[in-house]
Amino acid sequence: MSKRRKSQRASEATPKREKVRDVFVPRPFEGLTDEPEWIALRELVPAASAPLRLVPELVEEHGDRAVTLATVLPMAAPAMAKADGRVLIGLQRHQQSGDVSRDLAEALLCALRAEPGKPVTVPPLPGLGPRLQDILVDGPLDVTMHEGFEFWLDPGAADDPTVQASLERANAAIYPTVRLTAARAAYWCQVPEKAHVRWVLPDDEDAALDALARLSVAGTLPLAGNTKFAGMFRAHGRLVPVWDLPEDVPAADWEEPVTEFAKRYTEALETGEALDAAGRRARHGLLGRQLTLR
Repeated sequence: MSKRRKSQRASEATPKREKVRDVFVPRPFEGLTDEPEWIALRELVPAASAPLRLVPELVEEHGDRAVTLATVLPMAAPAMAKADGRVLIGLQRHQQSGDVSRDLAEALLCALRAEPGKPVTVPPLPGLGPRLQDILVDGPLDVTMHEGFEFWLDPGAADDPTVQASLERANAAIYPTVRLTAARAAYWCQVPEKAHVRWVLPDDEDAALDALARLSVAGTLPLAGNTKFAGMFRAHGRLVPVWDLPEDVPAADWEEPVTEFAKRYTEALETGEALDAAGRRARHGLLGRQLTLR
Protein backbone atom coordinates (compact mmCIF):
# COMPACT_ATOMS: atom_id res chain seq x y z
CA MET A 1 0.00 0.00 0.00
CA SER A 2 1.36 3.41 -0.92
CA LYS A 3 2.27 5.94 1.77
CA ARG A 4 -0.29 8.32 0.35
CA ARG A 5 -3.12 5.75 0.72
CA LYS A 6 -1.97 4.86 4.25
CA SER A 7 -2.03 8.53 5.21
CA GLN A 8 -5.48 8.93 3.69
CA ARG A 9 -6.87 5.94 5.62
CA ALA A 10 -5.30 7.16 8.86
CA SER A 11 -6.88 10.59 8.47
CA GLU A 12 -10.28 8.99 7.75
CA ALA A 13 -10.00 6.88 10.91
CA THR A 14 -9.13 9.86 13.10
CA PRO A 15 -12.16 11.91 14.11
CA LYS A 16 -11.90 15.53 13.07
CA ARG A 17 -11.63 18.09 15.84
CA GLU A 18 -14.34 20.69 15.75
CA LYS A 19 -12.72 24.05 15.19
CA VAL A 20 -13.70 26.62 17.82
CA ARG A 21 -14.21 30.04 16.27
CA ASP A 22 -13.13 32.94 18.46
CA VAL A 23 -15.19 36.13 18.44
CA PHE A 24 -13.94 39.50 19.71
CA VAL A 25 -16.40 41.41 21.91
CA PRO A 26 -15.14 44.96 22.57
CA ARG A 27 -17.49 45.53 25.53
CA PRO A 28 -17.75 42.14 27.25
CA PHE A 29 -19.46 43.57 30.37
CA GLU A 30 -22.05 45.59 28.44
CA GLY A 31 -25.48 45.25 29.98
CA LEU A 32 -24.24 44.60 33.50
CA THR A 33 -25.30 47.29 35.99
CA ASP A 34 -21.76 47.74 37.29
CA GLU A 35 -19.91 47.51 33.97
CA PRO A 36 -17.19 50.05 34.97
CA GLU A 37 -16.57 48.23 38.26
CA TRP A 38 -16.12 44.88 36.47
CA ILE A 39 -13.55 46.60 34.24
CA ALA A 40 -11.78 48.20 37.21
CA LEU A 41 -11.52 44.90 39.07
CA ARG A 42 -10.10 43.24 35.99
CA GLU A 43 -7.64 45.97 35.01
CA LEU A 44 -6.80 48.12 38.06
CA VAL A 45 -7.26 46.29 41.35
CA PRO A 46 -4.77 43.73 42.70
CA ALA A 47 -6.75 42.09 45.52
CA ALA A 48 -10.52 42.35 45.88
CA SER A 49 -13.57 40.12 45.90
CA ALA A 50 -17.34 40.37 45.50
CA PRO A 51 -20.18 37.88 45.97
CA LEU A 52 -22.19 36.85 42.91
CA ARG A 53 -25.71 35.42 42.66
CA LEU A 54 -26.66 32.67 40.26
CA VAL A 55 -29.88 32.83 38.25
CA PRO A 56 -32.70 30.59 39.64
CA GLU A 57 -32.22 27.94 36.94
CA LEU A 58 -28.62 27.32 38.03
CA VAL A 59 -29.57 27.35 41.72
CA GLU A 60 -32.13 24.66 40.98
CA GLU A 61 -29.53 22.60 39.11
CA HIS A 62 -26.49 23.05 41.35
CA GLY A 63 -27.91 24.24 44.67
CA ASP A 64 -27.58 27.62 46.33
CA ARG A 65 -23.78 27.66 46.13
CA ALA A 66 -21.70 30.58 47.42
CA VAL A 67 -19.98 32.15 44.39
CA THR A 68 -17.24 34.74 44.77
CA LEU A 69 -15.66 36.93 42.12
CA ALA A 70 -11.93 37.44 42.78
CA THR A 71 -9.55 39.77 41.01
CA VAL A 72 -7.00 36.97 40.76
CA LEU A 73 -6.67 33.39 42.02
CA PRO A 74 -3.53 31.32 42.73
CA MET A 75 -1.43 30.85 39.57
CA ALA A 76 -4.00 33.07 37.80
CA ALA A 77 -6.37 30.08 37.71
CA PRO A 78 -9.74 30.74 36.06
CA ALA A 79 -11.77 29.09 38.83
CA MET A 80 -11.63 27.08 42.05
CA ALA A 81 -14.14 24.64 43.53
CA LYS A 82 -13.63 24.58 47.30
CA ALA A 83 -14.19 21.42 49.34
CA ASP A 84 -17.09 23.07 51.20
CA GLY A 85 -18.93 23.79 47.95
CA ARG A 86 -17.88 27.41 47.52
CA VAL A 87 -16.86 28.54 44.04
CA LEU A 88 -14.37 31.28 43.16
CA ILE A 89 -13.80 32.69 39.69
CA GLY A 90 -10.79 34.82 38.76
CA LEU A 91 -11.07 37.93 36.59
CA GLN A 92 -7.36 38.17 35.83
CA ARG A 93 -6.13 35.00 34.13
CA HIS A 94 -3.54 33.84 31.61
CA GLN A 95 -5.70 32.28 28.88
CA GLN A 96 -8.66 34.06 27.39
CA SER A 97 -10.71 34.29 24.26
CA GLY A 98 -12.03 37.40 22.55
CA ASP A 99 -15.09 37.47 24.81
CA VAL A 100 -14.14 37.88 28.47
CA SER A 101 -17.76 37.51 29.60
CA ARG A 102 -18.04 34.14 27.89
CA ASP A 103 -14.72 33.03 29.41
CA LEU A 104 -15.84 33.91 32.93
CA ALA A 105 -19.23 32.28 32.48
CA GLU A 106 -17.65 29.05 31.25
CA ALA A 107 -15.18 29.06 34.16
CA LEU A 108 -18.05 29.45 36.61
CA LEU A 109 -20.08 26.66 34.99
CA CYS A 110 -17.04 24.34 34.96
CA ALA A 111 -16.48 25.02 38.66
CA LEU A 112 -20.12 24.28 39.46
CA ARG A 113 -19.84 20.95 37.62
CA ALA A 114 -16.46 20.04 39.15
CA GLU A 115 -16.06 17.82 42.19
CA PRO A 116 -15.61 20.03 45.28
CA GLY A 117 -12.00 20.28 46.35
CA LYS A 118 -10.65 19.13 42.98
CA PRO A 119 -8.93 21.23 40.25
CA VAL A 120 -11.25 22.88 37.74
CA THR A 121 -10.53 22.31 34.06
CA VAL A 122 -11.60 25.22 31.83
CA PRO A 123 -11.18 25.28 28.02
CA PRO A 124 -9.04 28.18 26.71
CA LEU A 125 -11.55 28.81 23.91
CA PRO A 126 -15.03 27.97 25.20
CA GLY A 127 -16.87 28.65 21.95
CA LEU A 128 -20.50 29.70 21.85
CA GLY A 129 -22.53 29.49 25.02
CA PRO A 130 -23.91 31.46 27.98
CA ARG A 131 -22.22 34.63 29.15
CA LEU A 132 -22.17 36.35 32.54
CA GLN A 133 -25.25 38.31 31.57
CA ASP A 134 -27.12 34.97 31.15
CA ILE A 135 -26.11 33.20 34.37
CA LEU A 136 -25.93 35.93 37.04
CA VAL A 137 -28.56 37.95 38.83
CA ASP A 138 -27.47 41.44 37.82
CA GLY A 139 -26.86 44.21 40.32
CA PRO A 140 -24.16 46.46 41.82
CA LEU A 141 -21.04 44.64 42.96
CA ASP A 142 -20.44 44.61 46.72
CA VAL A 143 -16.65 44.92 46.52
CA THR A 144 -14.37 44.03 49.43
CA MET A 145 -10.79 45.27 49.16
CA HIS A 146 -8.02 43.06 50.56
CA GLU A 147 -4.49 43.97 51.61
CA GLY A 148 -3.34 40.47 50.67
CA PHE A 149 -4.52 37.22 49.13
CA GLU A 150 -5.38 35.40 52.36
CA PHE A 151 -9.01 35.26 51.21
CA TRP A 152 -7.92 32.48 48.82
CA LEU A 153 -7.16 30.10 51.65
CA ASP A 154 -9.17 27.60 53.65
CA PRO A 155 -8.86 27.78 57.46
CA GLY A 156 -5.47 26.51 58.57
CA ALA A 157 -3.98 26.38 55.07
CA ALA A 158 -1.54 29.19 55.84
CA ASP A 159 0.12 26.95 58.45
CA ASP A 160 1.78 25.06 55.58
CA PRO A 161 5.25 26.66 55.07
CA THR A 162 5.04 26.19 51.29
CA VAL A 163 1.65 27.88 51.12
CA GLN A 164 2.87 30.66 53.40
CA ALA A 165 5.92 31.31 51.21
CA SER A 166 3.77 31.42 48.06
CA LEU A 167 1.34 33.79 49.76
CA GLU A 168 4.14 36.11 50.84
CA ARG A 169 5.46 36.30 47.27
CA ALA A 170 2.00 37.12 45.94
CA ASN A 171 1.38 39.75 48.61
CA ALA A 172 4.75 41.40 47.95
CA ALA A 173 3.64 42.23 44.40
CA ILE A 174 0.60 44.24 45.55
CA TYR A 175 0.64 48.02 45.27
CA PRO A 176 -1.47 49.71 47.98
CA THR A 177 -4.88 50.37 46.41
CA VAL A 178 -7.94 52.14 47.84
CA ARG A 179 -11.45 52.21 46.44
CA LEU A 180 -12.74 55.79 46.44
CA THR A 181 -16.32 56.62 47.38
CA ALA A 182 -16.38 59.83 45.30
CA ALA A 183 -17.14 57.92 42.08
CA ARG A 184 -17.93 54.36 41.11
CA ALA A 185 -14.92 52.48 39.72
CA ALA A 186 -12.44 55.14 40.87
CA TYR A 187 -9.30 53.88 42.62
CA TRP A 188 -6.26 55.42 44.27
CA CYS A 189 -3.03 53.43 44.16
CA GLN A 190 0.52 54.03 45.29
CA VAL A 191 3.46 53.01 43.16
CA PRO A 192 7.16 53.78 43.69
CA GLU A 193 7.75 57.55 43.94
CA LYS A 194 4.18 58.59 43.05
CA ALA A 195 0.51 57.78 43.40
CA HIS A 196 -2.35 57.67 40.91
CA VAL A 197 -6.08 58.02 40.70
CA ARG A 198 -7.60 55.92 37.92
CA TRP A 199 -11.29 56.14 37.07
CA VAL A 200 -13.20 53.91 34.65
CA LEU A 201 -15.67 56.33 33.07
CA PRO A 202 -19.17 54.89 32.60
CA ASP A 203 -19.94 56.73 29.37
CA ASP A 204 -19.57 56.17 25.64
CA GLU A 205 -15.93 56.59 24.61
CA ASP A 206 -16.50 59.40 22.10
CA ALA A 207 -18.73 61.38 24.46
CA ALA A 208 -16.29 60.90 27.33
CA LEU A 209 -13.37 62.00 25.16
CA ASP A 210 -15.25 65.14 24.08
CA ALA A 211 -15.96 65.97 27.73
CA LEU A 212 -12.30 65.54 28.68
CA ALA A 213 -11.31 67.75 25.73
CA ARG A 214 -13.63 70.51 26.99
CA LEU A 215 -12.06 70.28 30.44
CA SER A 216 -8.59 70.42 28.87
CA VAL A 217 -9.46 73.64 27.04
CA ALA A 218 -10.85 75.11 30.26
CA GLY A 219 -7.71 74.15 32.17
CA THR A 220 -9.67 72.04 34.64
CA LEU A 221 -8.42 68.58 33.67
CA PRO A 222 -6.11 68.09 36.71
CA LEU A 223 -7.76 66.95 39.95
CA ALA A 224 -6.09 69.75 41.91
CA GLY A 225 -3.19 72.19 41.69
CA ASN A 226 -0.57 69.65 42.76
CA THR A 227 -1.70 66.95 40.34
CA LYS A 228 -1.08 66.15 36.69
CA PHE A 229 -3.33 64.54 34.11
CA ALA A 230 -1.06 61.72 32.98
CA GLY A 231 -3.21 60.42 30.12
CA MET A 232 -5.75 57.67 29.63
CA PHE A 233 -6.14 54.17 28.33
CA ARG A 234 -8.97 52.15 26.84
CA ALA A 235 -10.27 49.07 28.60
CA HIS A 236 -13.15 46.90 27.36
CA GLY A 237 -14.85 49.76 25.54
CA ARG A 238 -14.47 52.42 28.22
CA LEU A 239 -11.98 55.24 28.86
CA VAL A 240 -9.83 55.27 31.99
CA PRO A 241 -8.19 58.64 32.76
CA VAL A 242 -5.14 58.59 35.02
CA TRP A 243 -3.79 61.35 37.25
CA ASP A 244 -0.32 61.57 38.82
CA LEU A 245 -0.45 62.60 42.49
CA PRO A 246 2.07 63.37 45.23
CA GLU A 247 3.02 60.09 46.91
CA ASP A 248 2.85 61.48 50.46
CA VAL A 249 -0.84 62.52 50.36
CA PRO A 250 -3.16 59.76 51.69
CA ALA A 251 -6.01 58.35 49.61
CA ALA A 252 -8.74 59.89 51.78
CA ASP A 253 -7.54 63.40 50.87
CA TRP A 254 -8.46 62.79 47.23
CA GLU A 255 -12.16 62.11 47.84
CA GLU A 256 -13.12 65.78 47.58
CA PRO A 257 -10.99 66.57 44.48
CA VAL A 258 -12.46 63.51 42.70
CA THR A 259 -15.99 64.59 43.72
CA GLU A 260 -15.38 68.07 42.29
CA PHE A 261 -13.85 66.67 39.11
CA ALA A 262 -16.83 64.33 38.65
CA LYS A 263 -19.12 67.39 38.76
CA ARG A 264 -17.01 69.22 36.15
CA TYR A 265 -16.89 66.11 33.97
CA THR A 266 -20.68 65.62 34.15
CA GLU A 267 -21.29 69.24 33.17
CA ALA A 268 -18.87 68.93 30.24
CA LEU A 269 -20.51 65.66 29.20
CA GLU A 270 -24.01 67.13 29.20
CA THR A 271 -23.10 70.27 27.25
CA GLY A 272 -24.24 68.68 24.00
CA GLU A 273 -22.44 71.21 21.83
CA ALA A 274 -19.99 70.22 19.11
CA LEU A 275 -16.33 70.82 19.88
CA ASP A 276 -14.89 74.07 18.59
CA ALA A 277 -11.43 74.29 17.02
CA ALA A 278 -9.67 74.46 20.39
CA GLY A 279 -11.69 71.48 21.62
CA ARG A 280 -10.81 69.45 18.54
CA ARG A 281 -7.11 70.20 19.04
CA ALA A 282 -7.40 69.19 22.69
CA ARG A 283 -9.18 66.00 21.71
CA HIS A 284 -6.43 65.15 19.26
CA GLY A 285 -3.84 65.83 21.95
CA LEU A 286 -5.61 63.52 24.40
CA LEU A 287 -5.62 60.72 21.84
CA GLY A 288 -1.86 61.13 21.61
CA ARG A 289 -1.52 60.64 25.37
CA GLN A 290 -2.94 57.14 25.58
CA LEU A 291 -1.12 55.05 28.13
CA THR A 292 -0.10 51.43 28.37
CA LEU A 293 -1.22 49.99 31.69
CA ARG A 294 1.59 48.34 33.64
